[in-house]
Amino acid sequence: MGVLRVASEAPLYERLADGLRRQIRRGQLHAGERLPSLRRLGRLQGVSVATAVEAYLQLEREGLIEARSRSGYYVRAVAALPRVGGAPKSARAPREVRNPALLGVLDVLVRDDLVPLHAATPSPDLLPTAALAACGARALRRDAGAALAYAPPQGLAELRERIAWRYARCGVDVHADEVVVTAGGMEAITLALRSATRPGDVVLVETPAYYGLLQAVAALDLRVVEVPNRADGGIDAAAVAALVERHPVRAAVLMPNFNNPTGGLTGEDAKRAIVAACAARGVTLVEDDLYGELAYSGERPSPLRRYDASGCVITCGSFSKILAPGLRVGWLLGGRRSAALLRAKCFSSVTTATLPQLAVADYLARHDFDRALRRLRRALADNRLRYRAAIARHWPAGTRVSEPDGGLALWLELPAGIEGQALFEAALANGIGVLPGHAFSSRGDYRHHLRLSFGPRWSETIERALRRLGALACALAR
Repeated sequence: MGVLRVASEAPLYERLADGLRRQIRRGQLHAGERLPSLRRLGRLQGVSVATAVEAYLQLEREGLIEARSRSGYYVRAVAALPRVGGAPKSARAPREVRNPALLGVLDVLVRDDLVPLHAATPSPDLLPTAALAACGARALRRDAGAALAYAPPQGLAELRERIAWRYARCGVDVHADEVVVTAGGMEAITLALRSATRPGDVVLVETPAYYGLLQAVAALDLRVVEVPNRADGGIDAAAVAALVERHPVRAAVLMPNFNNPTGGLTGEDAKRAIVAACAARGVTLVEDDLYGELAYSGERPSPLRRYDASGCVITCGSFSKILAPGLRVGWLLGGRRSAALLRAKCFSSVTTATLPQLAVADYLARHDFDRALRRLRRALADNRLRYRAAIARHWPAGTRVSEPDGGLALWLELPAGIEGQALFEAALANGIGVLPGHAFSSRGDYRHHLRLSFGPRWSETIERALRRLGALACALAR
């Protein structure tokens, strides 16, 4: 193994991990191959043993290597569980969203007595909660009148500048003047859809798709056509091109980076092709970029906006999964549509609450957000490994599980004979929250699937809940 040459911005251990990651993915380091010892790796790369340890731990969290007792580190040969297989189903013709399970989800979300494997949010102790609280308190002490008054409808200038700067770091040319601050990501998506469509229009959505998106589409009285999003490959770009050619699609709502629920990551070439296909047909592309910052490798995947030369993409994002869910601070990157989106914002909610904006802007100015993100990614990568290992130990044979490289969700395909709804109901009776697969479909598909969130930090409570779920699944199989 030669000296690894990688970019110099990230911490040293991440740079070392990135070089090893590239060698594994290119096949230069083979499955089952023993890696250099920590001391040898340090000598080869000119780094300390502590840096080598952190690099190997990072790759172990990502599932690329494994530690073997008294033997060292090896390139991981196979996943512990079979991955979700087969291509998702897709609707052949535009249709309304008709799925009663979308209403049932709301009943689960309001409960606070469940082990929260249903909520795709990180545990509060994985987020900079105390620092954000201090920032909010500082804003109130500094000028309580301003903190509790209306903010400009577009959002606070200092926050919009910070959002634009973070996108500029991943190759997206964004000006603060086009950023519109919203009350979370769902308001951003709803405003984008409302500005681009009229009741009865056809929109392109993924299958499976986040239930909140399907609820928004139903509320706007839109019809859908579906494009597959595979857990192991993301959005089918060829299918997108065929569907926008065949149907009068007005808008597409897509989550290319770590889709919820599959965790699928769409490749960069596919992203280019998707943007090109939508631009050629005049389709407004609403991008849900909620999980883009949660790549376990630390290498943030490109937003669709990066490949948009025609102005067809509206990017929506939020701090809910990376700072604090309850602050409800999101954004739109509207491009040439920013003025129309701002009008839609004014006509719906007027403005976004000032105090949360001040708290987030102050946090981003005073604290090392990238360091907090690295901590969060490491914890989620650890959770993913532990959750999957528990499923492998306790769940019935034939259970298939996604292995995402980012995000917060595991997508499970249950063995034949086990209905996701039945396991969902049994879990609720045992004080455990999960979500059945058919809640992620416009027409109730995926009846043998389940979504689990691994946002909650690993604990004995989580381990017991996963063991109990496995026992319930085995009982249903019998």
